[in-house]
Amino acid sequence: MAKINLDALIQREDFEVQDTINPGKKKETISIEDLKPDSFFFSNIRKPDFQRETNEWDGKKIADFIESFLDGDLIPALILWRSPSGYVFVIDGSHRLSSLYAWINDDFGDGSISKMFYEGIIPEDQIHLADEAKKLIRKRIGSYDDFKLALKNPEKVNPKIIKRAKNLSALAIQLQWVEGDANKAESSFFKINQQAAPINKTELVLLESRKKPNCIAARAIIRSGKGHKYWSCFTEENQTQVQDLAKEINQILFTPPLQTPIKTLDLPIGGKVYSTQTLPLILDFVNIVNNIGADFKKNLPNDLTGDVTILYLKSCRKIAYRINSNHPSSLGLHPIIYFFSQDGRHKVASFFATVSFIMELERKNSYSEFVLVRKIFEEFILKYDYIIQQIVRKYRSALASYPHITDFYFSVIEELKKGNNLETTAEALLKTDKYNYLSLLSELTPVTSKEFKDERKSAIYIKETINSAPKCNICHGYIHRNSITIDHTTRKQDGGLGTIDNGQISHPYCNTTHKN
Repeated sequence: MAKINLDALIQREDFEVQDTINPGKKKETISIEDLKPDSFFFSNIRKPDFQRETNEWDGKKIADFIESFLDGDLIPALILWRSPSGYVFVIDGSHRLSSLYAWINDDFGDGSISKMFYEGIIPEDQIHLADEAKKLIRKRIGSYDDFKLALKNPEKVNPKIIKRAKNLSALAIQLQWVEGDANKAESSFFKINQQAAPINKTELVLLESRKKPNCIAARAIIRSGKGHKYWSCFTEENQTQVQDLAKEINQILFTPPLQTPIKTLDLPIGGKVYSTQTLPLILDFVNIVNNIGADFKKNLPNDLTGDVTILYLKSCRKIAYRINSNHPSSLGLHPIIYFFSQDGRHKVASFFATVSFIMELERKNSYSEFVLVRKIFEEFILKYDYIIQQIVRKYRSALASYPHITDFYFSVIEELKKGNNLETTAEALLKTDKYNYLSLLSELTPVTSKEFKDERKSAIYIKETINSAPKCNICHGYIHRNSITIDHTTRKQDGGLGTIDNGQISHPYCNTTHKN
């Protein structure tokens, strides 16, 4: 099952680095009463600002945990730390705590708390997943309101709910406390969270480097400038710029939303916004565009003003504009050609390679040169999509392979400029020492199932519709809904009128720059 976003339910707060820890005996357990919104305990609960997003559990796991709590099963203790200011930080257990809080408030990523957190903008995927989680929990457990009703009107609810409702007053979760200052609490967090459920590599980088400008930029883009403000220390003006830029980049990368199996060629260039590969994709996108090396954790200074973060975001927006948007500079590269396989899978290596390709075109000022061979170039990468996959397999990862894919694209263009057709271009390249490891033989996996899996459904749709997809009337490359302009066939300065017969669709760059 897909993961449920509970990140809004417990507020984040920065650790205060102070030496003195508040004395006094601390609670040893918490009950359901402590998890109500108006309780003294929960009103002071916080997640550290370096805590990963609370979105690692699916609906089934949330339901399993709530059932375990209600049935009095053994539950691992929550590990907490009390700051000098009196806030109680969750060092380990935010998913457990958030799951119960979600059940009490009927908010699994789409309720009033989440709406306030995300300023009223909840993605459709998140709403759908929340709805599915609620259905599952109501079927297996019942809503929290059902449990309250069981105490007043037991005849109106399931007997199992009555039994569990009576248990609620006696149930509790054990607490353990980290003793020491903020540095001890932070080191405890990273030690604990790399054991039973390790933080993934990218998330760990973002947490440990949370004040680096590239990490702030990536966080802002992934949530479209909403949610927890990792940039809250910036001036109001810079905060607004970060949020506006991030929202615009997010819309370019992830609009329209991706749904599978594919039943439209209107696909987002960044793939699915809720995916395990999305967070590393965005961070690597920021790093590639801004020429940030892998050693940035050591060599890149923290950004305390927001100036560098804004600079990075503007660079990312410039490239995003170029790739596929309605900005006059946009080449309008069609996602189905450049970013998706022929069975509908988003290709991360091709995404990075295309970003690098655009940057190199910019450096060489050779956009017009590309446009001249664009039609046949797109036919080539569509026909020989499997060759790109061979490059990825050789270099074993998206980050290692994308520079070689970029080089391959330019090698293809050089051959096409000679007037070669698709087959001659492919054969010429594969005869060189540089590409002699590639093969023109496509490796098809034998199909034994009688059912159409989602990938095959997507492949059938793409095969049936790609040849009828609209194309730019200037360069004749594929045109996407996000980058359509209406152009005068006969230019206005040449006397062309705004009639239907004198109109055509084109890419923004072809219309505003190449044609002129």
